[in-house]
Amino acid sequence: MVKLALVQMNSTVGDLAGNAARILDFSRRAFQQGAHIVLTPELSLVGYPPEDLLLRDSFYAASQAALQDLARQLAEFPELHVLVGHPALQQGRRYNAASLLVNGQIQATYFKHDLPNGHVFDEKRYFESGNGVLVFDYETTRFAVAICEDTWSASMPAQARAAGAEVLLVLNGSPYHMNKQHLRYQVMRDYVTDQGMALVYANLVGGQDELIFDGNSFVLDNRGQLTAQLKHAQEDMQLIEFSQANPLPGVIEPELPVEAQVYQALVLGVRDYIGKNGFPGVLLGLSGGVDSALTLAVAVDALGADKVRAVMMPSPYTAEISWLDSRAMVNRLGVRYDEISINECFSAFTKTLENEFSGLPLDTTEENIQARIRGTLLMALSNKYGSIVLTTGNKSEMAVGYCTLYGDMAGGFAVLKDIAKTLVYRLCAYRNSLSDVIPERILTRAPSAELRPDQTDQDSLPPYEILDAIMQLYMEENRPTDYIIASGYKKEDVDRITRLIKINEYKRRQSPVGIRVTHRAFGRDWRYPITSRFRD
Repeated sequence: MVKLALVQMNSTVGDLAGNAARILDFSRRAFQQGAHIVLTPELSLVGYPPEDLLLRDSFYAASQAALQDLARQLAEFPELHVLVGHPALQQGRRYNAASLLVNGQIQATYFKHDLPNGHVFDEKRYFESGNGVLVFDYETTRFAVAICEDTWSASMPAQARAAGAEVLLVLNGSPYHMNKQHLRYQVMRDYVTDQGMALVYANLVGGQDELIFDGNSFVLDNRGQLTAQLKHAQEDMQLIEFSQANPLPGVIEPELPVEAQVYQALVLGVRDYIGKNGFPGVLLGLSGGVDSALTLAVAVDALGADKVRAVMMPSPYTAEISWLDSRAMVNRLGVRYDEISINECFSAFTKTLENEFSGLPLDTTEENIQARIRGTLLMALSNKYGSIVLTTGNKSEMAVGYCTLYGDMAGGFAVLKDIAKTLVYRLCAYRNSLSDVIPERILTRAPSAELRPDQTDQDSLPPYEILDAIMQLYMEENRPTDYIIASGYKKEDVDRITRLIKINEYKRRQSPVGIRVTHRAFGRDWRYPITSRFRD
């Protein structure tokens, strides 16, 4: 009976020694449990995606040296077959590769066939396609190797099957978006198990800049039935047993509700961005509103209260309940909390501009000054203490420009950048179902920037249920405006929101990197010109 250790590990881009040590540790544990084969994810040795590091020959040289050194260290586990993902440079050609390490040697290497070049992927920028098949036998079972996109069409799995493969081992760097797992199941059934092969799918886990890799590695038998699944958003390993090339039933981690999936993805994204980049902690502006409340909860769950600082910066328009709710929340979470009034700063700005603005009415200029004072104070604290500023704006605001450059957009990491406002409320409800950390009034009061008297968001925007629905259809699903109107939305709302999306591209280009949880986020997925006269 063959035993395979399915590993989902959290690699760090460029940390070759650290990643190799992680692979070695998983291999040791697998060997001690009686494993014969260890399957790690795509580019597990170097992290994914390395982006333009892949244009540097020195990166390939260091990767090859790390691979050879890892192979020598794995020799302490006789006959253990370890599949490791890495980049390879051969005769001037660059490849996304996987190597089989056995008894201290690199026994064979496979080059990825199909290179994804859409959404967040641009592998054709870096790699050339391979065309060979890597198969190996262990006892009476024949295994073949594939890498991620190779299994999203029938060609490469068919080659493996023609070479006699009974089980396809797939190294993956598949980023998370909502409902991605069911898509993976369907594609693997369409192109792999329908050809009569069982499948073992090893996926990365961890945060890499805006991308989240969710793990959720799994096994399908040759009829497409799920026999094992690893954890969501956590490192994990499971020993898979095969009998006559058929995987025996293993542990199937339960599917989480989408709110739990997304919340855990945000926590993972914050933890890895802060940890992997070496920041000592985070700070954020706490307003008494729902967005900053959710950001604070995520930060504490990711890092612990001792690494999080919240700053309340009241203005002349800050409501008393905002103070009270902010104090209540920080008391529940136990974070450091400070209140720094911006009244004097605001008065100084208005005094300085008094002659320039004489005779002109108050407008968004004065509102933006308040936001920019707050941004300046947060960045000053960041400079002084080294903590990175988490911005608290959501996707709905980013879409229509309901945010202030160098104000509430000032910071280093945008936790909610891909979270629509309606989803913000759902995530808050989920977090409170675990423990009551967000005061109820924050969730029930009308959202407001509190930059002028009696202000609410809906003074300037349609209700968020309408805004988010139109944004999803237009921005995420690429639907034309006539389709959206025919779906039941008012023409004036559709025209207004789509216009705001177009004219605020210049703002979004200057926003900090943020966590991606939908299949189309602003940033890597959304690449529209700032200067454009095209109109639908």
